[in-house]
Amino acid sequence: MKRLHWPTWMPVDPYIVLLLGTVGLAALFPAHGTAAHAASGASTAAIAFLFFLYGARLSTREALDGLRHWRLHVTVLVCTFVLFPVFGLATRALVPVLLTQPLYQGLLFLTLVPSTIQSSIAFTSIARGNVPAAICAGSFSSLVGIVLTPLLAAGLLGNSGGGFSADSLVKIVLQLLVPFLAGQVLRRWIGGFVARHKKILGLVDRGSILLVVYTAFSEGMIRGVWHQVSAARLGGLLAVEAVLLAVMLVLTWYGGKALGFGREDRIAIQFAGSKKSLASGLPMASVLFGAHASLAVLPLMLFHQMQLMVCAVIAKRRARDPEQAPGAGRRSAAHVVQGQPQHRVLR
Repeated sequence: MKRLHWPTWMPVDPYIVLLLGTVGLAALFPAHGTAAHAASGASTAAIAFLFFLYGARLSTREALDGLRHWRLHVTVLVCTFVLFPVFGLATRALVPVLLTQPLYQGLLFLTLVPSTIQSSIAFTSIARGNVPAAICAGSFSSLVGIVLTPLLAAGLLGNSGGGFSADSLVKIVLQLLVPFLAGQVLRRWIGGFVARHKKILGLVDRGSILLVVYTAFSEGMIRGVWHQVSAARLGGLLAVEAVLLAVMLVLTWYGGKALGFGREDRIAIQFAGSKKSLASGLPMASVLFGAHASLAVLPLMLFHQMQLMVCAVIAKRRARDPEQAPGAGRRSAAHVVQGQPQHRVLR
């Protein structure tokens, strides 16, 4: 009997279950007083450590080696940081009919977050697409997003984004950019250690994100922000996100064809250009939105699970696509073996 693996048969991310459990814990037992201050301090340190690890993991050289395929990477960046934000701004017309103002701000923030790396590679591989291109495209998006996402948030959200101000920009530099650059600088000496202990460090950074979520939702509970969200509003948010994802999936696939890309490249463009990173977005939202972070990250959490479920189905269909040329998937895999292992840039 063939053994089944996620995401080919069960596209429900177990980590989403942990995140939802953390939200429930914050709802039942929010941190108060001294505990809240301790959780906030630990969350700040965790965010800095997360971005230090991102910098230590991400090989800039490997990302830059992919510049020869610059048209594909530019296409993914345009999808991630131009088309997505444009559609995010368009959803402003849905306030207050379907969305509240805080949910709209969270949805707009979702459109500013960089693309994923790990799931983009996984789905591209399943669909027999250009895996090396997916690795480089995700790496470029992560590098650019460290700087561009906060700048876009400052320009598009302004003071409505939970008190976005010059102080917020200072926090971004100190909590996100400085640790990331430190990780990049020290990668020469600690990169091997990080690669050897990737499983343990993976548990550490996932645990750090859970702490960030608990702190954000605890503060939201204490401030009563959840009274602003009803079942009808959540349903409206899910409907808007479903349309957004469908539009981006269609545009990345047929837009890639219109630009003259081959099938393997179009698969990489579709999966890298239509997704958003939960791992990068949650810590950024905590810094950018402060006390309003709980509502700001809700659209991202829902979109993350939606994109996994939908893209898992698409990847399986692409794998059976009659356009698939014999040996194409093996050729993509061979490129990865000849280059660097995938896990060195996964995030």
